[in-house]
Amino acid sequence: MTVINDTYKTIEVAHGDVQFKDKGSKFIGYVFPISNEDQIKMYIDGLKKKHHAARHWCYAWQLGIEEIRYRVNDDGEPNNTAGQPIYGQILANNITNVLIVVVRYFGGTKLGVGGLINAYRSTAKLLLEESEIVEKTMVVNFQIIFDYKDMDKVMRIVKRNNLKILKQKMELNCNFIISVRKNNFPMIEKQYLDLRCLKIKRIQP
Repeated sequence: MTVINDTYKTIEVAHGDVQFKDKGSKFIGYVFPISNEDQIKMYIDGLKKKHHAARHWCYAWQLGIEEIRYRVNDDGEPNNTAGQPIYGQILANNITNVLIVVVRYFGGTKLGVGGLINAYRSTAKLLLEESEIVEKTMVVNFQIIFDYKDMDKVMRIVKRNNLKILKQKMELNCNFIISVRKNNFPMIEKQYLDLRCLKIKRIQP
């Protein structure tokens, strides 16, 4: 059986106020854990209010584990001098479901393309070095529907495999929502199908 990597790295706790300075310009980095695109605008708007006197609010984000979505934004800096270097640090640390924003206060001296790339990359690098990167396991949630008389058979598999029951409803039929590590799902599914006394269906986490 082919084992697919079912772990990923991310940030669970927001971190910020990490500073990098060059020729009078000040760069301040922030990282946020995100689970959807709506959160991105909220965090950026919050930083624009906090740093209303800043010149640029450049960012990069990545969402997803198996299907990746990402975006970079230079926010008025020359093309590919801000968002892309920030995103490079997301890739270098192999993390996802994160937003990194670097706020720039202009110091009066232009840094040039190379200077900007270094400043935004260095700020993001320092930020992630100070942040706690955690490894998480991908899970599969599935539903099983069965008669109450088959409860013992179902629970034997739950206990033997240390499965986590998220929800349970016991009326005429019993309805369980169970969570399992992704790599273990095919094995667990087979164990339940072998009982031939229930319905099993994979559902969205």
